[in-house]
Amino acid sequence: MRRISLTAALALVLFAAPMRGAPAADSAAEITKNAQAALASLYAQVPSAKAIGAKAVGILVFPKVVKAGLGIGGQHGEGAMFKGGKATGFFDTSGASFGLQAGGQTYGYALFFMNAKAISDLEAAKGFEVGVGPTVVLMDEGKAKTMTTTTAKDDVYAFVFDQKGAMAGLGIQGNKISRIDPK
Repeated sequence: MRRISLTAALALVLFAAPMRGAPAADSAAEITKNAQAALASLYAQVPSAKAIGAKAVGILVFPKVVKAGLGIGGQHGEGAMFKGGKATGFFDTSGASFGLQAGGQTYGYALFFMNAKAISDLEAAKGFEVGVGPTVVLMDEGKAKTMTTTTAKDDVYAFVFDQKGAMAGLGIQGNKISRIDPK
C-alpha cells in the first residue's frame, strides 16, 4: 500500500509540475511554426476542418499535447491562437486526472472559435476550462465527414489529430487553457 501511495505521489509531482504556470519551454516563433504546420496537416486530412477554419473568428492550435498516467495522470501542451492567419496569442493546455488509467500518448487538437463571444470568453478568463462556458463540440471522424459550414451552429468546434501512443480513451473536456508569454 505504501508503495502505491509513493508511486501516486511521484506521478502527481511529475505531471502537475509543468501544469502550474511553468515558463513556456518553446519560443513564440517555434510555437507558431509548429501550430501552423499542424493546422496545415489537419486541413489536408479533414476537409471540413478547412471549411470551418475559413468561417472561424479564431483558431487555437495545440500541435502536441503529451498525456501520461498510472492511476494519476496529466497532460500538457503549448499552442498558438490564429486570427486572420496570424498568431495573436500563446496558450498552454493542461489537465490532471485520477482513476483507472495507464499509458501515455501524444496528440494535437485545434479549437475553432465561431463567434466573438467565444473568443472573448477565452481572452477574458484567467484559465479557460474546456467543458465550462461556450459550447464545445468534439468532432470525431464521422461528424467531420457530415459537417458543413451551414450545419455549424455551435460556439467552438474541436478537432483532435495525430494521436500516437497507448492510452485508453481521449477527451479534451476538463483541460484548462491559460495564456502564456513565451520567450
